[in-house]
Amino acid sequence: MSEVTRDFTVATFVLHDGKVLLLWHRKLSMWLPPGGHIDPNELPDEAAVREVKEETGLDVELLSQPSMPQMPGPLQLARPEGIQLEDISPGHQHIDLVYFARPVDPAAVRPVANDEVDRVGWYARGDLGRIDLTEEVRAWVERALARVGA
Repeated sequence: MSEVTRDFTVATFVLHDGKVLLLWHRKLSMWLPPGGHIDPNELPDEAAVREVKEETGLDVELLSQPSMPQMPGPLQLARPEGIQLEDISPGHQHIDLVYFARPVDPAAVRPVANDEVDRVGWYARGDLGRIDLTEEVRAWVERALARVGA
């Protein structure tokens, strides 16, 4: 039996004005939310915010909240909207923590592409038929938009 390796990753669906932020990932050739690997010694919350900044230039805050209020003692981290196990390649999987977020500054919502990302933009529910989303990403987009009443 071959050994399976696993990495912890994050995916952050950023929402603003009834739209969701999606990007065309050059290496994977698909539409995705910002996301990536959690670095060693990094908290998942930090990774979720960092990946959005690195991939789009936007500063965000998580809408996903801790399951308990902050209190003396252990730091309460944001509870992911979902946790899923994804086969990436034979013998390798990602444990993906899915978060929802919004821009810190609603006036600064102009995302930019970078060396990993060819296209990035805001998409309303009515725009989704024009881009080729996987079933999984489409389901998360619908759930995220519903969360903000869009």
